[in-house]
Amino acid sequence: MIEKLEFLLALARERNFSRAAEACGVTQPTLSAGIKQLEESLGALLVNRSSRFHGFTPDGERALEWAKRIVADARAMRQEMRAPRKSLVGHLTIAAVPTALGMVQKLTGPFQEKHPDVRFTILSQTSREILTMLDGLQIDAGITYLDNEPLGHIRAEPLYRERYRLLTSVDRPLGDRATVTWKEAARIPLCLLTPDMQNRRIIDRMLDGVGPENGPMLESNSMVVLAAHVRTGRWASIIPETFAEVLGLSPPLRSIPIVEPKEVQRIGLVMPRREPMPPLSRALLAEANRVAALENPEG
Repeated sequence: MIEKLEFLLALARERNFSRAAEACGVTQPTLSAGIKQLEESLGALLVNRSSRFHGFTPDGERALEWAKRIVADARAMRQEMRAPRKSLVGHLTIAAVPTALGMVQKLTGPFQEKHPDVRFTILSQTSREILTMLDGLQIDAGITYLDNEPLGHIRAEPLYRERYRLLTSVDRPLGDRATVTWKEAARIPLCLLTPDMQNRRIIDRMLDGVGPENGPMLESNSMVVLAAHVRTGRWASIIPETFAEVLGLSPPLRSIPIVEPKEVQRIGLVMPRREPMPPLSRALLAEANRVAALENPEG
């Protein structure tokens, strides 16, 4: 039964029988037969299909929600039974918004020192993709914004506060300043993340709030690409303080605090709200609490 529910979840993710079968490591006839057997067992048609996938029936949508719960509990039970008493063994997949990628090592490094047999996969995703992947059991946890957009029924643990800086060259406009305002930043050529990124939507809101602006001269979904373009001396960018630290800036580049109006966003660890919590997730949450205490000593 669990294997057939896994087939159903894969079909929901891939929206294609062939790709779902590949994701499950089986042939397409095996996957189709498994879902057919699941339908017979439940006494309900779950999938609208002919030679192609055409979505789920209403019964299929209800079955999908049950499948997520049952498969998640089965995976957690396997973790619990296999977990040794001292050191954990397994694999954690974490998806983070691009602006938070630089701080992930504050979680994974100390975690792996305590549990050297745990492997990690770190993905860069938008905030919306993270929530979708959590719901589809594709990742174990995410690192994303906590305040601006609905998170749904998940567990959220704050990690740190994101503050913003102007990244520019010392010989560019504003490059010699100790601080700048959002209004001043809006007047110079900027390169920013693409609009599907929540960081960009936050920055757009701040720039729109201080008056008309011309929009960025260049967009990318990669923070590294933005930094590389700032290095050419033709653009400036607005980046989180934590990412400026990761870049290890050297002249002529500078990161200048943006102070007026003050803008701070909470970044946190998001996980499925599930009890009992799988051992690996429980250990990751404990590590997140440790990081949060270091990043926010004032509470």
